[in-house]
Parts: sequence; structure tokens; C-alpha cells
Amino acid sequence: MEIASPEELFQGIREGNKSALARGITLVESTNPNHFAAAEGLVARCLSVPTSSIRIGITGVPGVGKSTFIEAFGAHLVARGKKVAVLAVDPSSSLTKGSILGDKTRMENLARHDSAFIRPSPASDALGGVARKTRETIILCEAAGFDAILVETVGVGQSEIAVHSMVDFFLLLKLAGAGDELQGIKRGIMEMADAVVINKADGNNMERVQLAITEFQQALHLYPKKESGWTPVVTSCSALENRGIKEIWEMIKEFLATTKASNYFENNRTQQNKNWFFQTVAALLNQEFYKKEVVQKTSEALLQKIENKAISPYAAAQQLIRAKDS
Repeated sequence: MEIASPEELFQGIREGNKSALARGITLVESTNPNHFAAAEGLVARCLSVPTSSIRIGITGVPGVGKSTFIEAFGAHLVARGKKVAVLAVDPSSSLTKGSILGDKTRMENLARHDSAFIRPSPASDALGGVARKTRETIILCEAAGFDAILVETVGVGQSEIAVHSMVDFFLLLKLAGAGDELQGIKRGIMEMADAVVINKADGNNMERVQLAITEFQQALHLYPKKESGWTPVVTSCSALENRGIKEIWEMIKEFLATTKASNYFENNRTQQNKNWFFQTVAALLNQEFYKKEVVQKTSEALLQKIENKAISPYAAAQQLIRAKDS
């Protein structure tokens, strides 16, 4: 891949050039070691740009209507003069590493808007199904002047935890009458949610929607008070009929006002950056460790011993750690 200089890409990004932004994201997502220095230079430049953005994570099981909701929500924001970036993390084939879904085809109307930018990224082998460079992509989008960054998760596995660690507001989409109002609630996901939104609140579904709202409100009372001081909201919407979308944005603005007044907003972002630092250190150490030829050879022998039950996995791990220095 032929790449422009970090300075050239940065200038294009600052001018709001979507092509430059797309090329910049491709650069930071690249696994080619020859691109790492340029990617770091670009991210460093973008980090210096002041931003007043809001980062919103949106999760929910497949079929809950995430894409329909994001398109309706994004359209509401751009109609009010906001610039919206959607980072949709696609499920990937474990064999081909290619995306299974095509978010640009699922959000056609929003994708055509001048004030919107949609970037589907294959989840590939990234922890929790979240693209490995999503954090850097957020920084590039903010430098390009986007006011709202919407990060959609695949809605499976640990993706919610990974996305929660990089956003300001975490929105959980649910369905009424799907049999999972309480039984299917993952304690960790509910604790992370700043809002639970019952989608598809339309047609003859309204009675079940009201029941689901009541049950989720009761469930949320069981969880400890949030450090942010924000009380999670349970509400409903129909993304298909564009009802309840305005109210959700008003709620998020209230969240912003509350958390900025208490300094939680900035403190949380600082803590997220520190966690990002430690996660990156761990990833780099892991990468360097397995690059060592002695580690690769010793691993093969130890795996065979584990298979033959000649050694415990813990003892094998200790041997491998010692082998790296031999």
C-alpha cells in the first residue's frame, strides 16, 4: 500500500476530507510493520486537536435492530447540524477474515449524507470482536471534526466490554417479548449500560414494551449507584417509525451536562487512556514474546506434553517463561 505522509493525511483530515480520513484509518489498521511509524505520527497529530465530541457505544444481540436504530439516530443528529461517524465492527469469518455484513448497505441513507461517515471494520481476531485499532480510529474521526462517534458492537462475546472501555455513553438495545427481559440479562452488560432502550416499540407490541420497561427499571435498582452519578434510563423507541429518537438524544445531552459538571466526563476519558496504555503494553509484550524462535520451538514440545498429560498447563507455562531467556 502506497501511503501519504502523516502530515499530508493530517491536513486532509483536518479539512474534513473523507477520503483522507478513510486512508488514515486504513493506515492505522495496517498490520504492516513498515506502516507503524507513519500511523503513530498521524495519531499523535490528531491527538493534539481539541475536541468536544461524544463517544456513544451501541450494543444489543443480533436482530435487535442496531443498524436501523443507528441510521435513524444518525439522521436525527445530522438534521441538527451534527457531524456523525459510525464505526461499525462487523463479525468476521474465522477462515477468510472477511466481513460477513456490509454496514454501508445496511445504512444507505445515512451513508449518502455529507455530514456522515460510516466505516465498517472486520472484527477479525481482535479481543471481544472489536477492531484492534478502534480507539485510534475514534481519534482520527474527532480530528476530522465529527461531533458524535457511534461505535456499534457485534453484540456477542466480550465485545460490549471492549467498547465500553472506549466510549462516554453506553446504550443497550433490547427487544420486548423476546423472552430475555430478565432471564437473558447479563449482569455485566446491565451494570455498564447508561441507558436501556427497548427497540421496535410499534404495532401491537406496545403492551409488551411497557412490561419490559417496568422489569428493566426494577432490575436496574439492584445494581450499585454509578460512579458517574448518572442514573441509567430505561426507555423505548421505534427506529423504523422514527419515534423516541429525539428523546434519546435529549437524554444523552442531559448525561453530558451531568457528567461534565462533576468532572467525571474528563476523568473517565483520562482513565480510559491509562487503561489503553496498559492494554497496549500487554499486547506488545505478548507479540514480542511469541516472536522468539526458542519460545516457538519450546511451545510445540510443551503442547505435545500437555496433550499426553505429561505436564500440567500451569507448569508448562512456567517452563515456557523460563525458556525465553535461554
